Amino acid sequence: MMLTAMVMATALTTWRFDLSPASREPGRVAVTRQQVYASGQYGYEPGASDDGFLFSVAVPEGVYRVTIRFGGTQPGRTTVKAEARRLMARDVVTPSNTAVTRSFLVHVRSPALPPPPANAPGRSAVSLSDQEAHSLTWDNKLTLEFLGRPRVASIDIEPVETPVIYLAGDSTVTDQPAEPATSWGQMLPALLTPDIAVANYAHSGETLKSFISELRLAKILSTLKADDWLFIQFGHNDQKTQWPQTYADPQTTYPAYLRVFIAEARRRGAHPVLVTSPERRTFRDGRIVDSLGDYPEAVRRVAREEGVPLIDLNDSSRRIYEALGPDVSATLFNDGGADRTHHNNAGAWLLARALAAQVAQQIPELSNHVSPEARRFVPDAAMMQETDIVASGAYSQQRPSGD
Repeated sequence: MMLTAMVMATALTTWRFDLSPASREPGRVAVTRQQVYASGQYGYEPGASDDGFLFSVAVPEGVYRVTIRFGGTQPGRTTVKAEARRLMARDVVTPSNTAVTRSFLVHVRSPALPPPPANAPGRSAVSLSDQEAHSLTWDNKLTLEFLGRPRVASIDIEPVETPVIYLAGDSTVTDQPAEPATSWGQMLPALLTPDIAVANYAHSGETLKSFISELRLAKILSTLKADDWLFIQFGHNDQKTQWPQTYADPQTTYPAYLRVFIAEARRRGAHPVLVTSPERRTFRDGRIVDSLGDYPEAVRRVAREEGVPLIDLNDSSRRIYEALGPDVSATLFNDGGADRTHHNNAGAWLLARALAAQVAQQIPELSNHVSPEARRFVPDAAMMQETDIVASGAYSQQRPSGD
């Protein structure tokens, strides 16, 4: 039985699973809680309970449409995250004996790169950190996390060709693997329509230079295609003169490296977008103190000169924090507010809301891919009413790299 499941998981890329004993249908794969995931197969990850569980299936690298039928004999309220806590569907309410269907796109990847020809420079894989090597992001399987009061009857997974938004950035963008640290890139999928995918290649501690030297940009470029999008946000770590190997001067090398990313995207027919870094949370007399120096303005200048769309998350973050004030804005940050750089679910959600609204307003080609309810955002005290997001099961006290 195990050998058969492994062969099937390796050979198939389209799956139709039944998770509810009451909804068995011909041609679908019935999966019970006793089917625990093993390499190359499918099933529940260890620790599954009625309050939350993870379900994984081995699939090749690519983009997959996931269609979930929610519902059961008991009422439910289900939140779905994919891979390393990417928010996909939020608070799907199902009364007793009522079915609701939702679809979304999930990007799955591995660290492998096309090997360079003989005598050519390069390597055959991205340089991963120890944390990444053990995360749900680079593991050759698609993992779904169901939270709240999950009621899941079936899961369909099929490969698709679709536009992709690639994210290149640092710890304020990446898919943070464990609560409470969270980044805006993890929240973005839930604010888009189900016909465009988000591929988040950002990683904590990254700079424009290290993103190239670790072959993270090369990995994006290996699958980036015409009419895809590349969102580029760096600055927090590039400004560190104490990191001499990756420091980039805001007047010279920093804009030069931004132009490298832009040129590489355009060479492939993709669309680059520049994003200014969100500010750190430091107040003086009720206003946010600048900590990023000339870097946000350097991004704005390059965007103007290159004719690239600009998402000014630096300005949006200031508006959000100042609208809430020093005390309430602290509740948007990791480690109970002791961390002034990295956000929690609430802060990441508000930054993603600000970014999505700017995308809808400033990038006509993407505006229809932003969910209608996310196309407008006003930073005021009322915005806190929408920040209650179910926490994932993974938790860590380790602070993300970078600052």
